[in-house]
Amino acid sequence: MPAKRWTYVIPVAVVMYMLAFLDRSNVSVVLPYMDGDLSLSAADEGMVTGVFFLGYVFLQIPGAILAQRWSARKTVVILMTAWGVAAMACGLVQTKEQFYVARFVLGLFEGGVWPAVLILLASWFPLRERARANALWMACLPISSIIMAPLSGLMLDHTDWRWVLVLQGFPPLVWAVVWWFAVADRPSQARWISRSEAEYVENALAADEAAKPASGSGSYLDAVRQKPVLVLIGVYFFWITGFYGFTLWLPSVVKTLTHDGSSTEVGLLSAIPFTVALVVMVANAAWSDRTGKRRQAVAVPLVVAIAALLLGQVVQGGVLAMVLLCVTAGAVYAPYGPFWAIPGGVLRMEVVAVAMGLINALGNLGGYVGPYLVGWLTDATGTSVTGFGVLAGFLAVAVVLVLTGLRSVGGTAAGGGAAGTGASAVSEAGQGTGAESRTGQGS
Repeated sequence: MPAKRWTYVIPVAVVMYMLAFLDRSNVSVVLPYMDGDLSLSAADEGMVTGVFFLGYVFLQIPGAILAQRWSARKTVVILMTAWGVAAMACGLVQTKEQFYVARFVLGLFEGGVWPAVLILLASWFPLRERARANALWMACLPISSIIMAPLSGLMLDHTDWRWVLVLQGFPPLVWAVVWWFAVADRPSQARWISRSEAEYVENALAADEAAKPASGSGSYLDAVRQKPVLVLIGVYFFWITGFYGFTLWLPSVVKTLTHDGSSTEVGLLSAIPFTVALVVMVANAAWSDRTGKRRQAVAVPLVVAIAALLLGQVVQGGVLAMVLLCVTAGAVYAPYGPFWAIPGGVLRMEVVAVAMGLINALGNLGGYVGPYLVGWLTDATGTSVTGFGVLAGFLAVAVVLVLTGLRSVGGTAAGGGAAGTGASAVSEAGQGTGAESRTGQGS
């Protein structure tokens, strides 16, 4: 079976979201080098980081619904253009209040992109390929940090933080043109795909939907009534609180380890934990597909993250501290592939769009809570130890919810029957579609 969808859809989506992740996370790199320009306290810095996620909530569900009922391609290109302009505006602010507003607007426009792309992938990859497709696309998160953290550091050595934010907001405007011509909403609309591949995808997707139980009209209420959705919202919130509380403060920790080294050095060292995260993330997704153990693939890495975060507060500086940063980075990124394989495996398409919007919208509020908690507790206690201890507690709640709240979910989510979808993806990629496997992994 031809596999052009792996070489057209996935790489373009990866680059697109790398740029989105850069524009939301570059602020963590520039904050230590703003030299008091906006008179930001630690709590203010936490607010600058976290207010993004307040805006991020509003277009999650509308973005998912527009992608499903109108066009994922058009929805993303509009949002990409808007967030590029908002990202450039972040470099033009003159007060901390303006910085808050600019970051809020950036989050607003980026908010609909994640669920829209998940809907797009669900129109291109059947369930037996979905986990791998999701994982390959979501690899853009650590890849972005690997590439962009050193780039931001290098730019800071040659210009100021304002120009870094302005210049890094420009690429989404260019990539929106690439996205428009390279991506189609479904195989039947793509000029570059063969008829046989298009028929294979559409027939497989129809069979996937026919095998799922009816789940109502796809309204908000239908989505909320699904127990897995409620549990996944809780898991995602507590996990993302710990996730962003760690990753968005990572450059400051590395800067301390380097004894206030150059911004280029800080950027390069910051890329090391994200390189580890990329490897662990892909490996964990492959293990989850092979065994079908979705719950364990989410819970076990988070337990490791808890231990590494707590131990890291005891170890001060040195190689061991960097090792612990790498372990924590790998552990908090690892659940992405298995986690997002759950909704599409248990919910029909008319419900899954709303469900994924709800999960991402409410769960990502943790992106506000985590950074702000660390900043506020640092100001209140004079040390970041308390903040990271609280973040470890949030991750612990996520583990409990995964292990107890998803027990009653069908095999696809909980791990029993997922092997039927995930393992078959690996099997078929390795046996029947060798080219597809090589292309997909290369993405």
